[in-house]
Amino acid sequence: MKAKALFLATTAVLGFASAAAAQTEIHLINCGAAADPQNPLQEEHAKAWEAENPDYSVVFEYVPWGSCQERAITLASAGDPVAASYMGSRVLKQLAESDLIIPFDLTEEELGTYEDSVLSTVMFDGEVWGLPRAFSTKALYWNKGLFEEAGLDMPDGPQTWEDVVTAAKAITENTDAAGIGLPAADFDNTMHEWLNWLYSNGGEVINADGEIVFDSPEVVEALQLYADLADYTEEGPLAYDRGKLEPLFAEEAIGMYTNGGWGRNTAGDIDYGITLIPSGPSGDHGTLLITDSLVVFKGSGVEEATLDLITYMTAPEQQSAFDIAGGWTPIRQTMDTENLVAEDPSWEPFVVSVPTGGPEPLLYDYVAMQDVINEAIQSVLTGEVSAEEAAAEAQSELEDLNE
Repeated sequence: MKAKALFLATTAVLGFASAAAAQTEIHLINCGAAADPQNPLQEEHAKAWEAENPDYSVVFEYVPWGSCQERAITLASAGDPVAASYMGSRVLKQLAESDLIIPFDLTEEELGTYEDSVLSTVMFDGEVWGLPRAFSTKALYWNKGLFEEAGLDMPDGPQTWEDVVTAAKAITENTDAAGIGLPAADFDNTMHEWLNWLYSNGGEVINADGEIVFDSPEVVEALQLYADLADYTEEGPLAYDRGKLEPLFAEEAIGMYTNGGWGRNTAGDIDYGITLIPSGPSGDHGTLLITDSLVVFKGSGVEEATLDLITYMTAPEQQSAFDIAGGWTPIRQTMDTENLVAEDPSWEPFVVSVPTGGPEPLLYDYVAMQDVINEAIQSVLTGEVSAEEAAAEAQSELEDLNE
């Protein structure tokens, strides 16, 4: 769509005055709908930036979640990029190596407003390639009633992997529920949920030197955990992604599962607890850190202004308000974060785990990497191979992808 036509199509929604046509437009693709709770606030922040930069007008294009990222990448690849877009941070390496996006030049003070663990989701080759916009961490949900029925004495829920296996076995054998729900479908959150356990065991997929370390003892132990839990999961775990586990937990058909903070809205009226992801034998409580980011595309003609806009929109005060409006884990530790936990202690496991969390592994072909790791998880759960064999096979395939 030509810039003028796009402007005319969007000004009625955004309420810009016709005089703005003389301004230089900054076109930003956003995933979701304009009515999503955080987006009116986002537009207020953009208008505040416009007031300080009257030569520019910000035009938001809202695109459904399933196609917004593809639309932005397609336009950029065709040489007609928008100024900026909302993106899953997992694709930043691919976009950067394809020379489609430009990095942010943040001051030490600006960098210091992020936890290093959060920066690791958007930073590689010494550059910050996107600014985190939405953020999730995970915790273990556990059904207190099923724990009591199974005769388990864990008032704070499972704290170690040994506790998890003990609890899953007891629930399976002494109640009508399965001990734990594990997602294992051909879907992204199969890898995601397993990474929670890997990071709670001190493991990683790619080390700081960019080397694949999937055959490490920590990875083997994390795969072995799934093998140890295989007899205590929901029937047919390869048919389940995480979203399908939410109703099972609410119906008390599973005793435990991992999920983000939004799981509190789907658990229903059951009596449940939330605790940190239990520690593995080689690590401590951890979590997968997933961020979506705002990226700036090369070739729009308004790169410098857009970098300034995105930096403004994601500054601590604006970002904190955006997080709260969207109901997401706060990206930065601010007074708002402290108040959030004080008002609702169930937020605490999702917040305190941030410093020890780990990012999504970044390979150029992210989807191929995900498929390799999912296959390792599935093969161990079904008993096709041992944890050691699955790790060794995946190590070889991941090394090929990393060349």
